[in-house]
Amino acid sequence: MLSYQHAYHAGNMADVHKHALLAWMLEYMTRKDKPLTYMESHAGRGLYDTTDEMATKTGEAAQGIAIARKWFHANHPYAQALDKVTAEHGRNAYPGSPMVAAHVLRPSDPLFLSELHPQEFGHLQQNMKPHSAICQQRDGWEMALSQCPPDPRRGLLLIDPSFEIKTDYETIPDTIRKLNRKWPVGVIALWYPILTDGPHVPMVNDLKRNHPDAFSHEVSFPPARIGHRMVGSGMFVINPPFGLEDEGKWLSTRFANLE
Repeated sequence: MLSYQHAYHAGNMADVHKHALLAWMLEYMTRKDKPLTYMESHAGRGLYDTTDEMATKTGEAAQGIAIARKWFHANHPYAQALDKVTAEHGRNAYPGSPMVAAHVLRPSDPLFLSELHPQEFGHLQQNMKPHSAICQQRDGWEMALSQCPPDPRRGLLLIDPSFEIKTDYETIPDTIRKLNRKWPVGVIALWYPILTDGPHVPMVNDLKRNHPDAFSHEVSFPPARIGHRMVGSGMFVINPPFGLEDEGKWLSTRFANLE
């Protein structure tokens, strides 16, 4: 299925949660003078306009980054990435996770990005060309399994599927276990939506059983509009960088004020 396009949802509260943690992790990892690899299995187009027709149709950015931007002090890596992107592309630009990563990582750190949707892939190639990203139009799970372990072996893999394939909830724990076995030193981060009927719960329980030392973080927020099923966001991180738990607690206090 290739119906999902993130432009409808870019800059929503789930993006704020995901991208703030991602930027923090990558900034922490770049403090050490060692190369690292960034990989993303479901990259989207990398750059979005929060005022285009797709974004305004859902209004999710207006209920997301437009509210949350003031949470982050100027030297937070997420805020710095946002500032760089708006300086380059205009005040209505919002970076997807590939662009967030590109603005936090060093020029020598390779980026491997996968996106299967033909239209989204075309945008991804164009948007990420200035950052020398290696973009592949292929199934993200296939890319992740074939690319792990990467070179350099130190690095982070972000898995951010659309979950439009409902069996993802059942197959993800086993796939992540395979990735972890192939790449035991890698930081493997899975984002997932929290919906009103809770389809994520069995998946997360399996993940916690398989990886008891992982970092699991969930936040809740009001639905972006009446009838919208997404009411929260989750991140599950294997081999979390030191200090991520404290960053998660700080972020939780910001989301708590929304309720």
